[in-house]
Amino acid sequence: MVEQSDRAPLLDWEEIPPNELTQAVPAPAKENGSESSPPDGHTLGKRLGWEEKDQIVAVFVVTFDTRSGNMVEWCLPQDVNLDGVEFKSMASGSHRIANDFIYFRKGCYFGLACFANMPVESELERGARMKSVGILSPSYTLLYRYMHFLENQVRHQLQCPGSYSPLEAFYEDKKAVLPTAGNGLVTACPTSAWVPAINRCMHPEMKITHPAGCMSQFIHFFGEQIMVLWKFALLRKRILIFSPPPVGVVCYRVYCCCSLANISIPGIGVSVPEFRPFFYINVADIAALATEMSYVACTTEKIFEEKKELYDVYVDNQNVKTHRDSLQPLLRLNGVDREKYRKLSEQRQLLLYTQEVDGDCTSNEEDLFILFFMEQNNRIFQTLSEVAASADPTLTAEHVRAMGLDPQADRTFLVDLLELYGIDAMLVIDNPCCP
Repeated sequence: MVEQSDRAPLLDWEEIPPNELTQAVPAPAKENGSESSPPDGHTLGKRLGWEEKDQIVAVFVVTFDTRSGNMVEWCLPQDVNLDGVEFKSMASGSHRIANDFIYFRKGCYFGLACFANMPVESELERGARMKSVGILSPSYTLLYRYMHFLENQVRHQLQCPGSYSPLEAFYEDKKAVLPTAGNGLVTACPTSAWVPAINRCMHPEMKITHPAGCMSQFIHFFGEQIMVLWKFALLRKRILIFSPPPVGVVCYRVYCCCSLANISIPGIGVSVPEFRPFFYINVADIAALATEMSYVACTTEKIFEEKKELYDVYVDNQNVKTHRDSLQPLLRLNGVDREKYRKLSEQRQLLLYTQEVDGDCTSNEEDLFILFFMEQNNRIFQTLSEVAASADPTLTAEHVRAMGLDPQADRTFLVDLLELYGIDAMLVIDNPCCP
């Protein structure tokens, strides 16, 4: 039996001030050129009939058993289907690191688990005790709130195995109170319920990170290659990112990739495959990935590189590559790509200077990054829509330059974009003559 004193310090699952959690979502521009701010996630959630803070559908503890391997040790509710969670919440290769955090997808739910590895003087456990404590929710946008609580709990589970009372209290306080769909599953809120209020391609804008910084790391890590990833994201390609453990920072790269494809023009992107994050995947996800038309995921298992039917783009550290001949031209950076990256870098430096000199903290790098690419995307689709609706739906070199693209180097990208989004415009720019 756990004493009351064990519980009090561990029930700190809402340390983040509410004002830091309610970032406004950028609104689409109105026809008259003015802009308005839609409600933030918390307000919008109440308006649509669900309460943002009560979204936890399961809490669980996974352990590594030297004879049975990964296994679910404990969970609430007890009848929840957690098949495969034991592998999603302990990344392959985690035995070599001390701790990690992992975002993943389980059916229509998203999960966050915190992993820790503690040395023990036990022959039965072969000198190491490894556990993960995790949660499931219909939305990945609020999981970060409970990161600190999960980190505390996994350490608690390593030191006091079998002490579940803090987790029981957490579940009772945070369990989902949502209407059930006809199939008995809890309705996923952000993607489906926000469609009338926010373009569904925008939902990755909602933050999963706290404190901020993942966008800055993403830019530093990929550099100019971000422009290559941006084009693949806008074309809704299947992007798989490989990295050895720890996998937490790689899950953030998945999120950042999704943010590259945000569009705020109503109606654009409704007919194309939804660009969804899978976060961490392993071999148990192969069957699920085989049915996906568009996704971003990460893995620590090198065997996926050989499963070329499952992905279009493979990212190994900073190396972005594709096995599809039709996509090879998109790997080459052109002068316009480099100019866009230079502008992004200049805006970041100006923001950092303003924050340091003026103490202006009203904006952050994450907002700047998301808005930069959203504006690029909006400019492209605004121009394409206007040309398609005109008496002469012909795209000229001037149109392409106005979109911030290169008339020659981005020809393949534009052709694919027109076909994917079903835009009825004709590209007449010829390829340059051979020398």
